[in-house]
Parts: sequence; structure tokens; C-alpha cells
Amino acid sequence: MAHATCVTTRLIQRLSVAAKRCYSEQAFPRITTHYTIVPRETDPRWKDVNMERFVDETDVLVVGGGPAGMSAAIRLKQLAEQNGKELRVCLVEKAAEVGGHILSGACIETIALDELIPDWKEKGAPLNTPVTEDKFGFLTQKSRIPIPVLPGMPMDNHGNYVVRLGHVVRWLGEQAEALGVEIYPGYAAAEILYHEDGSVKGIATNDVGIGKDGAPKDNFERGMELHAKCTIFAEGCHGHLAKQLFQQFRLREKCEPQTYGIGLKEIWEIEPQKHSPGRVEHTVGWPLDRHTYGGSFLYHLNESTPMVAVGFVVGLDYQNPYLSPFKEFQRFKQHPAIRPTFEGGKRIAYGARALNEGGFQSIPKLTFPGGCLIGCSAGFLNLPKIKGTHNAMKSGMLAAESAFEVVTNENLNSPTVGLEPISYEEKIHQSFIWKELKAARNIRPSFHTPLGLYGGIIYSAFSFLIRGKEPWTFSHGDPDYKRLKPAAECTPIEYPKPDNEVSFDLLTSVALTGTNHEGDQPPHLTLRDDTIPVKRNLAIYGGPEARFCPAGVYEFVPLEEGDGQRLQINAQNCIHCKTCDIKDPSQNINWVVPEGGGGPAYNGM
Repeated sequence: MAHATCVTTRLIQRLSVAAKRCYSEQAFPRITTHYTIVPRETDPRWKDVNMERFVDETDVLVVGGGPAGMSAAIRLKQLAEQNGKELRVCLVEKAAEVGGHILSGACIETIALDELIPDWKEKGAPLNTPVTEDKFGFLTQKSRIPIPVLPGMPMDNHGNYVVRLGHVVRWLGEQAEALGVEIYPGYAAAEILYHEDGSVKGIATNDVGIGKDGAPKDNFERGMELHAKCTIFAEGCHGHLAKQLFQQFRLREKCEPQTYGIGLKEIWEIEPQKHSPGRVEHTVGWPLDRHTYGGSFLYHLNESTPMVAVGFVVGLDYQNPYLSPFKEFQRFKQHPAIRPTFEGGKRIAYGARALNEGGFQSIPKLTFPGGCLIGCSAGFLNLPKIKGTHNAMKSGMLAAESAFEVVTNENLNSPTVGLEPISYEEKIHQSFIWKELKAARNIRPSFHTPLGLYGGIIYSAFSFLIRGKEPWTFSHGDPDYKRLKPAAECTPIEYPKPDNEVSFDLLTSVALTGTNHEGDQPPHLTLRDDTIPVKRNLAIYGGPEARFCPAGVYEFVPLEEGDGQRLQINAQNCIHCKTCDIKDPSQNINWVVPEGGGGPAYNGM
């Protein structure tokens, strides 16, 4: 009898262990198979795979083909021509086409473009909509309170142009190629390469032909190495490689953490009688509460079809984990002062992108042995103006001048050492970039006062009156990912259902981005620990990644057996906005580049 009892007990224990293992496999399935988390050296499937890379060399390498990267490449070739030098300049861009991943408002100043290409009008630059009218307002739930825009205010757009920035970048790419820049779209820079002395040697592009399970497929091809005397990083906001450079060279030791926003945007065809080309409108207030930073823009374009660009920005330092930036955007369009613009119209495009909001306090050290950071990789957005393109372009031009100095200095050249464009930092300090960011340095952090939005507005007015010459500098405080409160301390937000006329659901919106990734590849949204999303993020914060992602990448779904949920990552939906990498309260998500050419296919966003 005793023996039978022991057998029964052991059987029950085994069944219990098996049940726990089954539950564990359901709740915490293997999600991350990317080699940055699961080393190939320990995977027998990679044992006999040839891992040699083809190597090419260039004088200067630019990583990223946005306004900053293109401006740097153009300026380099201009300097080479002016000085009678042979200079090879290569640029790699992860989008399948130049401009394909660009998303911005965008209302731009032409100060940098005027300097870089003075005859841009004659060369057909797609700046077709000069600003004719500025409108600014504070929204309550039912009404709009106008706020005057005075000359010289950050919102004064006299002399600026409303553009579709992707089209401008495509045009810049054409100018760069005409000068001899070698542009390689569809090649994602996946890895930083270093010399033995620790200086940057260049980059390696991504491998292709890897299965979702992390194993090599029959069509596996190793990426190539691009070595350069100097490498300029222009990846945009929260770049995959820039994050590594910050750590490797401790570039953020003497600055505050970067703070961010997420910008969501749509393009609409509207009824002709509602169209006013050149009108620029901004709002703050509803639907956000006074402790959540953000606002909207509505730009009337001058194109053959009556068209507007509408967008909504939410600061990623928001506290309520139930907040959905996408649904706040859709709700905003239902405001009685906003909705009439879109009634009878047709939405033709959607997208989203994170943006830097830290400004002056968050500018890192810009140079390191072997290269430098430019544009939004460094964080040169002027938030009160809601403009960064002119600063991005100028930073690229200044970096090019510094890189040209060291690359053409025969006394410095060495095949075993990366060259540091040291004068770039001082050039930035002497430029209009430094001056305008310093003047605006306190406006964003002023929203962290107990008055929130109202305190920020009051301080912005004060700062304008004294021209930003206050002798003090406010701190941004904690990084954005530390700002979320536990779900138990917050009130869930009830969002209205989309009406499919002015407001829409998330997946219908993502379909407009043209997003596509090779399906059979390891998810590029990597998790340092596959259990954290359920054990911590869902348990404490209510699973905020399912709400802050503007593309439906993260989804908590019921377990097939028993109670509970598991995380599902729909990596094919990813529009490369980087919000998840920034806002994850556990900092467990690490965004890495997918196979080159994947992602959104924006047309002039």
C-alpha cells in the first residue's frame, strides 16, 4: 500500500512539473531568435557556414540617407571639387528607396538649404508651398481658443515652406548622385566595426537569408564590410548604432538623458472649398490632459489635388500606461473645430516616428575616434519651433567640413586608425544651431512643473519676451521610460470607436504605410528576456507596449490553455518608429535593423 502511495505521489509530482512546463512554454514562448541575443557561436546550425565578408573601402562613409546624411555627402563632394581632391563618399540607407523611411511634419526653414544649394529653386527642389498664414489655438473639449502668433515667436512661419520631406530627401539624393556620391539604398548598417586601437573602422551591412528560428537558409548571404577613414552617423532619432556609440565612447556622460515624443501623421485629400494652400495650424490642449505634453499640426499643401498633412505629437514622458498615442490622434480629429476639415475627404497615407525633444540639455559629445554624430542622431530638433530639418542639414554640412579636413590631411592618414573630426564640435558651438537650441532650452522642461501644460505655456511666453536669455537651465529629470506609473495607480482611458470616416482603427492605418518585411527572418524587435513582458510589463503596467506602439506590433493574446496571456510580436507590422525601444518601462526591448529594404514605404511623408 505504501509503495502504491509513493508511486502515485511521484506520478502527481511529474504531472505537476509537466503542467508547469507546459504553462511556462505557453506564457513565455521563445520569441527572440536574433543573433544579437542568441549567439551563433553556441548554435550548431551555424557550425559550417562561411562567415567571411566582402570588404570595400571608402574615404568617408555616411550611415543614413535623411536630410542630415544627404547634406553631409553633398558638402563633402562640393569641398572635394573646390579643392581639386579625389574623394570617395559612400552612403548606406536601410530603406528600399531614398526617402522611403522619412516622416516629418514638415514645415521647414531654408537657411541651410540656401547655403548648401543656393540655386535650389532652379534645380527643381520640391518646395512648392510657401507659408501664407499661421494659426495657433488651445483646444478644450468643445471649443478652440485662438492664440495670436506674433512675429518672432517660435510658431511664426513667415518665410518657411510646407513640404513632404520624403520628396525633398529624394531630391537631395539626386543632387548627391550628380556630384558622385555612391548611394546604396536597401542596405541596413547592422554592426559597427572597430580598429585594434578602438577607433571606428566602418560598418557591416546586415546578413540576409536567415530563418525566423535563427537558422541559416539556403540563400544565406553574409553582409559586406565598408571601411572608412571617417564614418558619419546620420541614423535619425534613437539610431540602432548610435545607441552603441553612446555606450562605447561614453558620449552622454556630460549631458542629460534624451527625452522623446512620438509623432503620428496622415495625409488627406480634402474638398476644394476647405483647402487653403500655405495655411499652417497648430494646437495644444485637448484631448491630452495638462500633465501630458503634446499638440497637433495641420498643413495645407499646394499640390494638384487639394491635400493636407495632419499630425499629432505626444511626449513620451507621459505617465498613464493606458494612454494610446494612436487613439489620442484619432480622437483629436473628432474635435468640432477639426473634424469639418476631413468630412467628405479621403485619407491616403499614415505613419509615425519618434522625435527628439531634449534639445540643448541632451546634446551628447558629438565626435569620437573614427567618426561623429549628426542630425537627429545627435538631437538637434528645436521643439518650440517644431523644426529640425534646417539644423540637421547644417550639422551634416559642418561635419562634412571637419571630416574633409582630417581625411585630406596626409599627416593624419593611417589605414589602422579611424580619424576623428575634432573641429566639428566647435563648429556646432559657433553655429546658429547652438544659439537657437540654447535660447529654447527651458521651454520643454517647464512642462514638468506642477502646473503642467499651463505652466509650460506661461513660461514659453516669458521666454519669448526675454528672448531666451534667462541665466538658469532647467533639468528634464528622469528618462521617459521611468515616467510610467503602475496601472493600479492610473485610470483606464475609454476611447471612442472609430467611425471609419474621420477616425480609423490601427490595422487599417498600418495598411496605408506600405510596410513589408521578409516574413521568414528573426524578429528585429529583440527581447533581452522573453519573460519580462508578461512577468513585469503586463503585471505592473498593464502591458503598455500594446498601446504605445503605433503599428500593432506588440499584442497580448490569451493562452491556448488555462488563464493568462502571452506576448505576440507582429514584426512585419513594424514601421521603424523606435517608440518601443524608448518607452519600454523595463528597457527590455532592443530594436535592431531587419533585412535591408524592409519597413514602411512612405511616399513623401
